[in-house]
Amino acid sequence: MDSGLRERLIDAGVELVTGEGSAALGLREIARRAGVSHGAPRRYFPTHHALLSSIARRGFGELGSRIPAALAGPGAEDPRGQVRALGRVYVGYALERPGMFELMFRHDLLDGSGQDGTVETPGAAGAPEAPLRESTLPMFELLVSLVARCRTEGEPRITAAALWANLHGAAQLWSRGSLPLALGGDPEVTLDRVVDAAVDAHLRP
Repeated sequence: MDSGLRERLIDAGVELVTGEGSAALGLREIARRAGVSHGAPRRYFPTHHALLSSIARRGFGELGSRIPAALAGPGAEDPRGQVRALGRVYVGYALERPGMFELMFRHDLLDGSGQDGTVETPGAAGAPEAPLRESTLPMFELLVSLVARCRTEGEPRITAAALWANLHGAAQLWSRGSLPLALGGDPEVTLDRVVDAAVDAHLRP
């Protein structure tokens, strides 16, 4: 198979979801953007869901690539500071690339089954790729390790899971305008401050 064309289809999907949102990711439109016939994607992706999963996997790669610099940046000199930095990168990505963020966490894609029961997605070399949900694990394991360094009591995995859920919800509520409205539209209250408050609430002083 032509791995270059496969990547071009994914590139076209990334461009679409970034510019127009996840609702724009029709198979025909992706093929048109990639400059191929509407049937061509089937040679590389057995289902529409398989192609969407590969596009979403790019999103997890983008998010992951931002983390090292954030953890080495100002204010991240200790584990708690690094948890704050990780949280800010996460919600920042959600606000900057809302279409991709929505796609990355679509239940049907994370579940891996799609609408037709397809579980495995062929990779560039033809070998099955891991289920999309496994793309969330490196970031979560990093969060668990940082939480464990911040707290000596409790279960780090449970605390990390609760914090992740808190950050994810905050990002969604902020992007939809609900959280700024509830906070009275105060320009001094930024999402970064909400992230810091969530981290402090879960890790405790």
